[in-house]
Amino acid sequence: MIIVYSLGGSVIAAQDSAGLKRYAETLREISRDNQIYVVVGGGALARECIGRAREVGASEALCDSIGILATRMNAALLAAALSGAAPFRVPESYDDALDASKTYRIVVMGGVSPGQTTDAVAAILAEHARANLLVIATSVNGVYTSDPEKDLQAVKIPRMSPKDLARMMSQIELKAGSRSPVDPLAAKIIERSHIPTVVVDGRDVANLIRAMDGTHDGTEIRS
Repeated sequence: MIIVYSLGGSVIAAQDSAGLKRYAETLREISRDNQIYVVVGGGALARECIGRAREVGASEALCDSIGILATRMNAALLAAALSGAAPFRVPESYDDALDASKTYRIVVMGGVSPGQTTDAVAAILAEHARANLLVIATSVNGVYTSDPEKDLQAVKIPRMSPKDLARMMSQIELKAGSRSPVDPLAAKIIERSHIPTVVVDGRDVANLIRAMDGTHDGTEIRS
């Protein structure tokens, strides 16, 4: 089975060394029977740097480029925790990631191009790799009818179609550092490719396995 994980930067950045080792151990366990790719986000580091860049007048494209550097730093941190189970050199393109998978059962990477969020990179990589499953492991335990942090009436959607996801996410503004359970571009890619997708709370490392075996309590996105 080929699995692509979109692992939120806020999830990884919040881990101490013991936490990073737990994620690394879980990924190694999953990779025993599967080829996995992990696309790591920039998290708070990216948002802080992007915010400062905007304050000094940087364009959105430049802000994106700065955010990409943050994602690659977080990816390198996770690769280091994997202690040789993944390449220490973080791939900077989809082709690099696919080439690395010929040698490693785990490939960790960050952003690729301005305008593409972590989720979008993961979705495109899933297309390239012909993945069986895309797992979006973020700081929210699924897709809600509205932002659960702002709306106490928000309801989690346990299962939805790619078309419904794309329609819902199209209402979200897309710019550097944006936060949403699944970004609009990724949602459109999921819709066009029909990649089975699961959105789970990545702060619980066990959800990386639960997303794969169907025992999670997140959101299933399937045709």
